[in-house]
Amino acid sequence: MNATNDLSRSQDPLAAADDLNLRLRAWRTEPGGNPQLEALALAVAANLPVLLWGEPGIGKSAGMEQLAAGLGVPLETVIASVHEPSDFAGLPILGDDPAAQGVPMAPPDWAVRLAGAGRGLVFFDELSSAPPAVQAALLRVVLERRVGSLALPEPVRVVAAANPPSSAADGWHLSPPLANRFVHLHWTHDPRTVARGMAGTWPSVPVPPVDPAKVPSAVARARGVVSGFLTARPGLAHHLPEDAESRGRAWPSPRTWEMALRLLAAGYATGTGLEAIATAVIGAIGDGAGIELLSYLEQLDLPDPDRVLADPNAFALPERGDRQLAFLTAVVAAVQGDLTRRRWEAGWVVLGKAADAGVPDVAARAAADLAALRNTDWPVPSGIDAFLDLLRLSGALPGGG
Repeated sequence: MNATNDLSRSQDPLAAADDLNLRLRAWRTEPGGNPQLEALALAVAANLPVLLWGEPGIGKSAGMEQLAAGLGVPLETVIASVHEPSDFAGLPILGDDPAAQGVPMAPPDWAVRLAGAGRGLVFFDELSSAPPAVQAALLRVVLERRVGSLALPEPVRVVAAANPPSSAADGWHLSPPLANRFVHLHWTHDPRTVARGMAGTWPSVPVPPVDPAKVPSAVARARGVVSGFLTARPGLAHHLPEDAESRGRAWPSPRTWEMALRLLAAGYATGTGLEAIATAVIGAIGDGAGIELLSYLEQLDLPDPDRVLADPNAFALPERGDRQLAFLTAVVAAVQGDLTRRRWEAGWVVLGKAADAGVPDVAARAAADLAALRNTDWPVPSGIDAFLDLLRLSGALPGGG
């Protein structure tokens, strides 16, 4: 039987050609050290939807194959431009008693496969070629992770790709609601990378592992940075660009600031390089706000809040007001992340230093937040004295102390 198959294959004029093509499709990966790839991996680790912008034919689809292979998860590619809105919103199917049970919306096959696998990567290609009605249907998939009546599992990551409208077939600008749900990354290839790929080796896209020991400090530090920056620059909390093209890219809003917060926290917890973090953050909130935040971040140099809480008497309060605010916010976030009486009382020692330094107004909001974390069985510490009147006025502390 094997001899017969071998003979049949040798007589097939396409068999050798198929074998040749199979060999050409084989490739391996190596560490790339590319901030663009690292930013993509960071956003995937933070479980944020990513949108890759790039000209046709530069390897966006191939990059997704490498990413899925590196994660060991199935890849589902969906060409958004050839689908109808119902392909994402679901098709209605009648049950036994629609009046009592409603009409469920049947999901497409790719969503069912991902739900069955419990994890995976869904790649929405040619997003900028999808008409506005399809983009609107995709909103719920990207934001709520629901396709019809089916909820995608949390380990399913969402990545999309788009060509600039000038080079897309029947291209459209992305609608602002859809654009504001993505981390936007510019996808390019260095000619040397392409040349290396033609030799059979492409850069890998390894998702950085989160260090559990760093998580509490990473979350607290990120909260301090973003909260402190937006307190200093409130005008950047929300800014919708005026022109259609810019509204279809990254711009600051409360939603994208939350994305930036998650990217910073993931970056700190994974030890990702600053350049990759910067690329991802700018991809969330846009060039203007992103560059300002990164400049603020470079000058901030916050102490580790967990180390300070471990020995609150051994630290020096930052001198600049914006650093003080960011630091105290991070301290309260660290206490909230691992709430014990010892850490709560250490937090008051820290805030007491701010009061002693003559800046109780900077610590006022942090004091109210810290007081709200108090277990009713815990006694009121001495460090709270400088804030008693403020806390009573805010209702965070009973009138009797």
